[in-house]
Amino acid sequence: MATDFSFEQPSDEEVEYEENDDSEEEDHEVDEDNEDADPKPRTNKKPQSPWDFSSYSESVADEHSHRRTTSIDFKISKARQQLSAPIAKPIEEDSDSDDSEPHRQEEYRPDDEDGDDDVDTHVAEKKPFFASSEGVTFHANSFIELHISRPLLRACEALGYSKPTPIQAACIPLALTGRDICGSAITGSGKTAAFALPTLERLLYRPKNRPAIRVLILTPTRELAVQVHSMISKLAQFMPDIRCCLVVGGLSTKVQEAALRTMPDIVVATPGRMIDHLRNSMSVDLDDLAVLILDEADRLLELGFSAEIRELVRLCPKRRQTMLFSATMTEEVDELINLSLNKPLRLSADPSTKRPATLTEEVVRIRRMREGNHEAVLLALCTKTFTSKVIVFSGTKLAAHRLKIIFGLLGFKAAELHGNLTQAQRLDALELFRRQEVDFLIATDVAARGLDIIGVQTVINFACPRDLTSYVHRVGRTARAGREGYAVTFVTDNDRSLLKAIVKRAGSRLKSRIVAEQSITKWAQVIEQLEDQVSAVMQEEREEMALRKAEMEANKAENMIAHRDEIYSRPKRTWFVTEKEKKLVQKAAKENAAAKENGSESKVMSAEHAEDLKMKEKRKREREKNLPRKKRRKLEAAREQLEDEDDLDDGKDKTKKEKSGISLVDLAYRRAKAVKAVNKAVDAGKIVRKAGNKPKPKSRASESRTEEMQDLFQNDMSERKQRKPLHAGGKKKSSFKSKSRYKRR
Repeated sequence: MATDFSFEQPSDEEVEYEENDDSEEEDHEVDEDNEDADPKPRTNKKPQSPWDFSSYSESVADEHSHRRTTSIDFKISKARQQLSAPIAKPIEEDSDSDDSEPHRQEEYRPDDEDGDDDVDTHVAEKKPFFASSEGVTFHANSFIELHISRPLLRACEALGYSKPTPIQAACIPLALTGRDICGSAITGSGKTAAFALPTLERLLYRPKNRPAIRVLILTPTRELAVQVHSMISKLAQFMPDIRCCLVVGGLSTKVQEAALRTMPDIVVATPGRMIDHLRNSMSVDLDDLAVLILDEADRLLELGFSAEIRELVRLCPKRRQTMLFSATMTEEVDELINLSLNKPLRLSADPSTKRPATLTEEVVRIRRMREGNHEAVLLALCTKTFTSKVIVFSGTKLAAHRLKIIFGLLGFKAAELHGNLTQAQRLDALELFRRQEVDFLIATDVAARGLDIIGVQTVINFACPRDLTSYVHRVGRTARAGREGYAVTFVTDNDRSLLKAIVKRAGSRLKSRIVAEQSITKWAQVIEQLEDQVSAVMQEEREEMALRKAEMEANKAENMIAHRDEIYSRPKRTWFVTEKEKKLVQKAAKENAAAKENGSESKVMSAEHAEDLKMKEKRKREREKNLPRKKRRKLEAAREQLEDEDDLDDGKDKTKKEKSGISLVDLAYRRAKAVKAVNKAVDAGKIVRKAGNKPKPKSRASESRTEEMQDLFQNDMSERKQRKPLHAGGKKKSSFKSKSRYKRR
């Protein structure tokens, strides 16, 4: 069911921090009241912000102080002091004066060579897995019509929500009935509130005398988990008896473990850290789980998260409600049916298009001769056209860090967000960008999923995304909740397939931006002059990292010496797959990714398959226990030798020479033979022992060897005698005969 809709409520992300201009805020609130047409009088209170990243970790300054390191901004400011004056002059002249050839925007006209290629866009239209739901309405005038409780209505009013979005209007009534839901909608349409509101409503009627973890929300990234946790905390601000816990990597494990032991009602987690606590933390389980929610479900079911999700689903009760939400539902929908157990329902708020109507999409064609000037083109755009509230998506962490250094040396207010930063630094970057203290956020795909950041006006794809799905999520950070936004993508000749997909998606609305050659040349010269300072900053970082690593190793050694007994007394942390099974899964994942690029498909080993292989190996070893000791030891030695050869093939011991020796069992037998031959030679008089080397006295075990063998033989005979069948007459065979004849004299 497709409906045209417009968002009339204030966005979750739009929070102004301008205290001086009070009159504009009051006029803005009056306009919102008129647009909402709410019969109840509204107070002139500023809507609360649902996002607060700063309260989830320590400040970056405190982190640097106890780590004895300096921030990247400090290093950049120190390098800027060494800059000569002529480098800064072109920046001011370029930003204040008009070039003879200014930047311009024109209609995109595909080249003839672009239309000749038949290229897979990776998100082609496929037959829907779920049938479209009939009778579901995607329209509601207010949250009162959705039959949610008064505390939630008050929270929605405090956050500035006046009218439900289509996905909220369709999802909330069905989720309250306990149905399994697979929901998809355009980015920025309020999917977080669509599953948070019905979940909180159901928790009002939980048995309060028995605390338990009743709701588990899984997200692919830590930042998205922090955002969802903050959103739920704001929606539950008038429900003090409901507790929510955040379980993500990068934060204190002990604090999370203590919080989980108190049995919070809602847990927002990333898959890896949640499995770690379920396996290694005492008194933490999911036996009473009622609702399982997978946010950004298609990302969770990709190669990196598939095994973890399967393990978590296995640990959850079968009688539960499962909800899956994402902006894109691609070929991974076939995996979702295994998670949604009770007749899942597919909800698409706007199936006809996944592109916001207020989004302006542009491409910057970088020809082969200009491929080395990516950074110059970016700086030319960021100084004249897109000057604030810009997210720049880079392809790698190193490229993002280099752009951060260049922007800092040129005096631009920029923050970076990627995997090489600590969790405190990542959250601090989001908070600075949310409060508009920086104009540019340079990020990798960590920020491409689900993050609802304050008033993003422009998204620049400095590195072209891998496929159309990644492109949809990247550009979805702007033009959210009905507001205008720009998406600019740098496209080279090698990215022709993605360009064709973007043209097919955007149609006639795609624009082409031409950047002035004079501006590109100027900025290329500036970047060339900055190379020495960039190298100096990076070298200082490497030296600081080496010192930090050496200090950590020294502290580790001191702790091992001082607290050795305590450390070794702790139980070893376990994981649901072994290291060898991890390698198998990673190898199969790489093969599958390569096969997809070549157009063929291969089956990826799942966690269940790995568990089956593990059980087969276990049964095989149990059968080997019944073998004779000599054969069993030979098999174990052969297995160890094979494992050593595999490790050498993987490159673990490249520096060591591979030994072509014999197994340990064969070596032991050879040594025993040699000792026996020496003893025989001594007895025959062929070898004379030295007087100083006295033969060792025979041990007590060797003296009683005869008696031991005699007892074993008698026990074996008695067991055989008991197992013999009765005679036909029913009488046992006489056991009167003495066994003295078996005794050795």
